[in-house]
Amino acid sequence: MYAVIKTGGKQYRVQPGDLLVVEKLDGEPGADVAFGDVLMLGDGDTVTLGAPLVDGATVSATLIETRKGEKVKIFKKIRRQGYRRTRGHRQIESVLRVTSIAGVGKTDKWDGEVDLTTKAVLNARARGLAPRVEVEDKPAKAAPKKAEAAPVEAEADAPKAEAKKAAPKKAAAPKAEAGEKKAAPKKAAAKKESDAE
Repeated sequence: MYAVIKTGGKQYRVQPGDLLVVEKLDGEPGADVAFGDVLMLGDGDTVTLGAPLVDGATVSATLIETRKGEKVKIFKKIRRQGYRRTRGHRQIESVLRVTSIAGVGKTDKWDGEVDLTTKAVLNARARGLAPRVEVEDKPAKAAPKKAEAAPVEAEADAPKAEAKKAAPKKAAAPKAEAGEKKAAPKKAAAKKESDAE
């Protein structure tokens, strides 16, 4: 089942479970929002058109977040007059999850759970910047294993530390050789200049 609703001067085709971004609506995250301006209902081959609205039809949704939208740049110019103006704008928008559509004696509900995680947090997680919350099933058993493994790890780390100290000395020797090779041609070139004089 789907519906066409009107909000913020625009029309949207929605189904239960859809994520919808509309013009700013009042309310806190997690609040229920109902749309009474339903212009059309569809269920398979059956379509009900409103004149202008479908009587008794409603679309319910849950408000997830209110945020600023994408940046829009406004640039004005009048040629040969030295007039240039740049402005920016970010429209405030609301993100909704459609939970149910009711009308014409039928109701279609979404049986999932509404996640109130904002887009900013999801983007930060994708870039690895936000801490992830992981649930530990058996924290009591995990602690003794770490304690038993600690002495073994300490022994294993000792040879690695010695190897790391030796590595920079090896790397320094080839750099010095390369420096000597570069210095020798410069001396030869200097001799040629003095011979030419």
